[in-house]
Amino acid sequence: MARPKPATFEKVKTVAENRRARYEYFLEEFFEAGIALTGTEVKSLRFGEGSIAESYAEVRDGQAWLINSNIPEFSHGNRFNHEPKRPRKLLLHEREIEKMRNAVSREGMTLIPLSIYFNPRGRAKVELALAKGKKLHDKRETEKSRDWKREQQRLLRDRG
Repeated sequence: MARPKPATFEKVKTVAENRRARYEYFLEEFFEAGIALTGTEVKSLRFGEGSIAESYAEVRDGQAWLINSNIPEFSHGNRFNHEPKRPRKLLLHEREIEKMRNAVSREGMTLIPLSIYFNPRGRAKVELALAKGKKLHDKRETEKSRDWKREQQRLLRDRG
């Protein structure tokens, strides 16, 4: 049975992407969340700086938090510059937070940030996914299918 296509969000400018997430996890459900940022963090993101490669999200006290994401200090910031790896609050509806909390606690899933981007209105957003970790044999299978698809494209291109 084929997996359903993930929901896509309108992304104008992608700042940071977690490319390894699709390799290491089965992505089940997708969410779009706002991020509570300070002014220098937004400026730093607009310059294309930021990393979410080692970050994750968690639900604590009825609120969602983005943990371990790195937004470097703004180069022209003064004494009001931000801390690069501080936890950042995610802005979601209560029912979405409750859904995430239940899935993480009951089903052993993880909240993974996939990308940070600016939407058409200029707001910084993060794309989250509820994910289950892959075992080693699952990762091998993913790699085989990806290589086979690449080989198919190469053969079609050479014949056509």
